[in-house]
Amino acid sequence: MAEATILATGPSSSVLERDARHIHDDKPISAGNIAIGVVIGRTSEFFDFFVFGLGCVLVFPRLVFPFAPDPVTATLYSFAIFSLAFLARPVGSFVFMWIDRTFGRGTKLTTALLILGGSTASIAFLPGYETIGMWSVALLALFRLGQGFALGGAWDGLASLLAMSAPQNRRGFYAMIPQLGAPVGFALASILFGYFVVNLSDADFLDWGWRFPFFVAFAINVVALFARLRIVASHEFGAAMDNHELEAKPITEVLKLHGFDVVIGAFAPLASFAMFHLVTIFPLSWVTLYGGQSAGTFLFVQVLGALCGFATIMLSGFLADRIGRRRQLLIGAFIIAIFSFTAPFLLDAGVTGQAAFIILGFAILGLSFGQASGSVSSRFSAGYRYTGSALTSDLAWLLGAGFAPLVALGLASNFGIIFIGGYLISGAICTILALLLSRTLDTVDGTTKT
Repeated sequence: MAEATILATGPSSSVLERDARHIHDDKPISAGNIAIGVVIGRTSEFFDFFVFGLGCVLVFPRLVFPFAPDPVTATLYSFAIFSLAFLARPVGSFVFMWIDRTFGRGTKLTTALLILGGSTASIAFLPGYETIGMWSVALLALFRLGQGFALGGAWDGLASLLAMSAPQNRRGFYAMIPQLGAPVGFALASILFGYFVVNLSDADFLDWGWRFPFFVAFAINVVALFARLRIVASHEFGAAMDNHELEAKPITEVLKLHGFDVVIGAFAPLASFAMFHLVTIFPLSWVTLYGGQSAGTFLFVQVLGALCGFATIMLSGFLADRIGRRRQLLIGAFIIAIFSFTAPFLLDAGVTGQAAFIILGFAILGLSFGQASGSVSSRFSAGYRYTGSALTSDLAWLLGAGFAPLVALGLASNFGIIFIGGYLISGAICTILALLLSRTLDTVDGTTKT
């Protein structure tokens, strides 16, 4: 039967995954091992994206867009390229869900992570505009699209597997674990860039120093791939697949049955997603363009901020288990709305104000972002939760974070720094309305969700 399946559909990893599960039947994988695999996987994804984001501020404006009339315009061009990945990600989800159904989860993950790591590493070899002209812009856009397309296929279901193993009274704690990959990935990227910015001359950094972090990304992706495949080949993952709880469904079928839930889920975490790039990528561009402190110094301030974010993400898990995930998100949205009134003044208040913006911003982000993943995934029926959560995540990142650096820098440069507060508060309003609507629908359905 297995041979007939392979002949009918072509080479597939599904049979190998089943064989591996039989081999490891007597070696159950613990929730702790699943958590480690999840964090490693998310760290690799965020590292790839943050390396590119930092390059959009420190490298590409001068290497790829030297023809721009001024540094601000060159950075805006870079941020426009940055946004392309978030447009490509839903396309990647569509294609890789088909690969998942046809060739298996292992084939999907291997292909996606090789494309992700390959696209990131390829940027390390990118010639500048002075060497190949507009082809430099075209190649940068192509590799960025490759990153986004591959990230759509990197959705592995491990976070859902972790959530399914969570005790009823610890769902908030288990929900925050995948989110820890964001501050870790950002801190690693910032440390690497910061080291080269501080220790190299400007000419050497622009010539070769910036390329090293992009090489490192490929190695991290290889480690993440093996960590994920180990769990995909586990008995626990196989049992969830057999119960159709982590099965890839056709996207059109999911949208037909749960389209409204996908929309609500996309808007529910917008407060934290809008905040996400406004404390990571955007402030570095503002400091670099308008002064306050050196880029190298500011990068290490952001590393401290990431550590604060790591701590408050963990804190969010304990709080959510006490007050509920939805209430935690609502409180986080209100705090972000309050912060939006002070954030512009802090960022424009010199070295001390900028440090306060980063530390407070990351701390507030962690409290909200820690519970943003799958905030309304409970509205998806079990068989559609895997694909529905992937679509929800794609749209949330696109709407909340994909254009944040571009919009924030455009508004602040043309109309004043005060306008980034408006961007933040709009995300907070979207989150509050989506969560209130979700609670109303749950009440109508006669269900109680957290």
